[in-house]
Amino acid sequence: MWTLSQTGAGTVASRLGQPDLGFASLDDMSNHAEMIANLDPAIPLIADADTGYGGPNMVARTVARYHRAGVAALHIEDQIQTKRCGHLGGKAVVDREVFTQRIKAAYQARLRLGSDIVIIARTDALQTHDYDEAVARLEEAFAAGADVAFLEGILSREQAEQVCKDLSPKPVLLNMVENGATPSFTPAECQEMGFRIIIFPFATIFPAYQASREALVRLKKTGKTGLASEYTPKKLFTIVGLEEASKIDAQAGGEMYGAV
Repeated sequence: MWTLSQTGAGTVASRLGQPDLGFASLDDMSNHAEMIANLDPAIPLIADADTGYGGPNMVARTVARYHRAGVAALHIEDQIQTKRCGHLGGKAVVDREVFTQRIKAAYQARLRLGSDIVIIARTDALQTHDYDEAVARLEEAFAAGADVAFLEGILSREQAEQVCKDLSPKPVLLNMVENGATPSFTPAECQEMGFRIIIFPFATIFPAYQASREALVRLKKTGKTGLASEYTPKKLFTIVGLEEASKIDAQAGGEMYGAV
């Protein structure tokens, strides 16, 4: 099954023009998540909820906001509030008890809301402590109500296989950041190792950057972007819902978009 994934790093870079160093607020992240989730509600969205943005009350508020936004699953991590990308050095995590409280607060909020949002517990303790501590945190997170485990910064295939084995039969997610700390694996390889979910947070960020940069460099050098003739304004608007908007207008008796 295919899903969408909202990456915190991508949100911070595209919406704020900043590095992933804890700049994003709950409003930044939840508003972006709502936009993505509602592009096509039939496709589930896994969204980054960072640290939950505070203590238990803020975590509960975060879950409520993501639930109302239409998010299918969210991941909450154990980094300190001034967090950073999981594939950068110099990270720091909160005590295990604080992480467990975050997950418990998320679980209790889900119960109060009558929501089916999936809670993914992410730990970065592999870099700050060791493998055993990271797995212990994930086991406690499951006991507190998490549905899926997320071990960030896996360093080898052996480690990847081991965490799936150690947490079995609970589902484990792999964060497949190309050219980051984790070796590159295909979805088929991940399934063989025992992962149930794999996300590719950089799959669209760098290709979009590369294409935009190349077009602008061409424009600067030649005075033309070099876009193929098929890329018309109408094609762009069709991609983002022109036909659906026209249909809604027509069904209501409108004629505003009949000639577009």
